[in-house]
Amino acid sequence: MIRSFAKEIMEKHIVHCDLDTFFVSVERLQNAELINKPVLIGGSSDRGVVASCSYEARKYGVHSAMPMRLARQLCPEAILVKGDMDQYSKYSAMVTEIISERAPIVEKASIDEHYLDVSGMDKFFGCWKWTQELRQRIIKETGLPISFGLSINKTVSKIATGTAKPSGERQVETGTEKSFLAPLSIKKIPMVGAKTYTLLRNMGISKIRTLQEMEVQTMHRVMGQNGVSIWKKANALDNAPVIPFSEQKSMSSEHTFEIDTIEMTLLRKILITMIDELAFNLRKEGKLTACITLKIRYSNFDTHTRQMKITYTNSEKILTERVLELFDKLYSRRMLIRLVGVKLSNLIAGSHQVDLFDDGIKELNLGVAMDYIRMHFGTDKIMRAVSLKEEVQRKEKRCY
Repeated sequence: MIRSFAKEIMEKHIVHCDLDTFFVSVERLQNAELINKPVLIGGSSDRGVVASCSYEARKYGVHSAMPMRLARQLCPEAILVKGDMDQYSKYSAMVTEIISERAPIVEKASIDEHYLDVSGMDKFFGCWKWTQELRQRIIKETGLPISFGLSINKTVSKIATGTAKPSGERQVETGTEKSFLAPLSIKKIPMVGAKTYTLLRNMGISKIRTLQEMEVQTMHRVMGQNGVSIWKKANALDNAPVIPFSEQKSMSSEHTFEIDTIEMTLLRKILITMIDELAFNLRKEGKLTACITLKIRYSNFDTHTRQMKITYTNSEKILTERVLELFDKLYSRRMLIRLVGVKLSNLIAGSHQVDLFDDGIKELNLGVAMDYIRMHFGTDKIMRAVSLKEEVQRKEKRCY
């Protein structure tokens, strides 16, 4: 009796849900002529990048982050849509609200993904039946297709969702996790990217079953701690909790001037520098922000703030434009400024590193290269020219 009760307490029921081809699905709600046709979302010029594509386009080998020129060569009949992050954020919020009203613990993993911890609900409703009903409610109230996976942990549930797509549902019964994973490609394991996949294939590993049969020490020798993490996921070992998205922290930066100033060029340089650092930190932590707050403290210590809701992003280009816009609205030009600060809040996990609707492949590659340099050699090793000038000026002042 005690053993049975303990098992009931410990057994987890984790749901992963993913909106299918989310951007494309939202566009199809606005324009029914796009249904069942190959669709590309992204920049309209040949130098642009594919932000998302429909399943019909994927049959031709098109995928996200592909140069638009190549995508149009592979699928010339595809319909190109510019994309509207305002609409995508709106529908994402609608889905989050529906889920949050019903699920006890919800983690918003990205703009189109959620994790739910429904452990214990099987006593009252049956977790699988409850999950099916929630999925139907989302489809009915938003019109968006969505897929679900249900299992004992995040890793297995996410992989189950992938096998259920498009617009399907999959439950992995407790105790069958390893046999479910075994025949699948190693590509299905979260955190196995192109480089890791190539390395594993060179080792003769193509199926998850092979990873399950290997000694964990072997993976550690070849790939370090990353290899251990992959081995654990292949063996359905994942204790990561579902973290309520409402508990996501904000990040902020402030600058206090040694001498109060109204020099606009200096103020803008400081704000741009702060945004560069904050945007990099967002990307490093795999997060997006949907809210910016600007703070100004004047020489008489009066402090004023102004907030702006934005579409989910971690692009310094977009954040800089919005912060400077806030500054122009908030700043009173008759008084010296003592301090400026920027706070980014409403954080969720996500990887929209740049504005895929406007930026091209060169901007993508530049952003990736800059982040790589910052990660490996320090944030001060590369910066925008406007920030560099400010840094040089500060060093020159310290020399006198």
